[in-house]
Amino acid sequence: MATALNRMDDSSFSVPANDGDGYRPSPDEPFMNPRQQEYFRDKLLRWKEAILKEAEVTLSQLQVEPLREADLTDRASSETDWSIELRTRDRQRKLISKIDAALRRLDEGEYGYCEVTGEPISLGRLEARPIATMTVEAQERHERNEKVSRED
Repeated sequence: MATALNRMDDSSFSVPANDGDGYRPSPDEPFMNPRQQEYFRDKLLRWKEAILKEAEVTLSQLQVEPLREADLTDRASSETDWSIELRTRDRQRKLISKIDAALRRLDEGEYGYCEVTGEPISLGRLEARPIATMTVEAQERHERNEKVSRED
């Protein structure tokens, strides 16, 4: 199936570009001012909408294109493609819950601040990964600690 995607984590799901007035948050302005908050809210909502549209396409394809291949090899290939597609949708379902959590943090005034240190997360990181909950440094420490825990 041509639409099957093999993605390993939510960081590979692209965030739609901002179609608005061309505004980009800048470090020269107050961090998480109302304009920045609205920018990231819009970015998160567009991302969620794009994921939901993809899920609708997958669902309609599943309903319209049942597995009918007579050849066992073709059928196995189609089943593999659908399995990959469904795993991708499951990862996207989990990503939607992360987007919803980021929207809640925006509503609560906590968005953009590291959940570990309380420091602002860089605008560049939020631009690339709007669901980020930690600064790069805190994330790296977390991953190192996780790796050490797994090795024990």
